[in-house]
Amino acid sequence: MNGFDWNAVGDSLPLLLEGFKVTLLATVLGTLVAAVLGLAVAMAGRAPSKFVTVPVRLVTEFVRSTPLLVQLVGAAALFNTVEPLYIGIAVLGVHYAAYTSEVYRAGIDGVPKGQWEACRALSLPPRRTWQAVILPQAVRNVLPALGNYAISMFKETPFLAVITVQEMVFEARKYGAEHFAYTEVFTLAGLVFLVASYPTSLLMRKLEKRLGH
Repeated sequence: MNGFDWNAVGDSLPLLLEGFKVTLLATVLGTLVAAVLGLAVAMAGRAPSKFVTVPVRLVTEFVRSTPLLVQLVGAAALFNTVEPLYIGIAVLGVHYAAYTSEVYRAGIDGVPKGQWEACRALSLPPRRTWQAVILPQAVRNVLPALGNYAISMFKETPFLAVITVQEMVFEARKYGAEHFAYTEVFTLAGLVFLVASYPTSLLMRKLEKRLGH
């Protein structure tokens, strides 16, 4: 490749790998937040009281209807004394919780009615019904979808750079500006994203096929 500086690739790789650690940390913790909060939102959406369901629905729709980038900048402005990485993790988690809640809802609705009827026939208390019967089946059915959202979150972590989180793209942009090697460093960053996300995508497809049988 004419004009492609391979030395820049070797020099920038350690910096990108340091940034990748932050990217991975934000993805893992953000996914955990989204998984737990999404389940809580799905459960709250089934509450008998409109005083619970209506606010939950409004907040969820607001999160879905606004760009992640706007949410990051807004949260950083509101909580300017908090570490940017923590803000990024929280915003990613809340943003994707709005979507995983629908996944959980579909998983719960997909549990056969016979399971609910059997629990009532056995006089199982509601808590036991959810913990032992409904949620294990629902979560099992939605695991592939949750995994796909985790991959999507991983690919959207570069947005964290706008609030100065030193993830991989932040480091790539910094190196490119200092050494005038944007092509090399962003090509390398793209390859790292590809190597990390593509095998995971294949794994999710395999898991989806396996759970579908």
